[in-house]
Amino acid sequence: MTRTAIIAALAGELKPLVRGWQQEQRNGVDLWTWRFDQGEWIAACAGAGINAATRAFAEVEKGGSVDRVMSVGWAGALSPQSAAAQAYRVSGVIDVKTGERFSVAGQSNECLLATSPIVAGETEKRRLATTYHAALVDMEAAGIARVAVMRGIPFDCIKGISDGFDEKLPDLNGFIAQDGRFQLTRFVLFAILRPWHWPALVRMGENSKKASQNIAESLLDFLDQHATIRERNGYPNLNR
Repeated sequence: MTRTAIIAALAGELKPLVRGWQQEQRNGVDLWTWRFDQGEWIAACAGAGINAATRAFAEVEKGGSVDRVMSVGWAGALSPQSAAAQAYRVSGVIDVKTGERFSVAGQSNECLLATSPIVAGETEKRRLATTYHAALVDMEAAGIARVAVMRGIPFDCIKGISDGFDEKLPDLNGFIAQDGRFQLTRFVLFAILRPWHWPALVRMGENSKKASQNIAESLLDFLDQHATIRERNGYPNLNR
């Protein structure tokens, strides 16, 4: 039996994918499992950042060894060519904090992702784009890539664009708790009193929803290219 781990930061990034999957929560990690005739896919999220992503992967490993791991979720665009709401299969990951670079087998270097320890705003996006020539930025993928190298298992990464290159958003870093959880209630109260942020936040919400759908479709096409697993095992309809 093969086990594929699918690691995200937030439940919203996984929502279209995991409809109909078995759900549970263990040790602060949300988990969803879908079993089929030859194995299982396990999706997990524990919050934003490398530490949270690593914790989510560790919880998946408690159920058995993992044969492949994928980092999925929302990312910011570092180039006008990276279109909002679209999903991209990443070709390589750069850890901004350590300088480490991780490759994805069989991929060219056309879609590099920079993993940052903070949510990248407009100014930081421009710095990352200039410094690393990357197309996307997230907060988790490098941590999962590092774990994959340590375990000697294949690593892949699919990211969907939640915020475009020129989008002017409020600083979200103050709303991420130490454990990586996004403090939604605090942020909503903050945003209600600042209507000048509403248009950008509405766009981000719409882009994020579409990006999650595109991530799910891209991931399933990658894991099950001919849809044979899904057809044989009655996979839930993504568009339900």
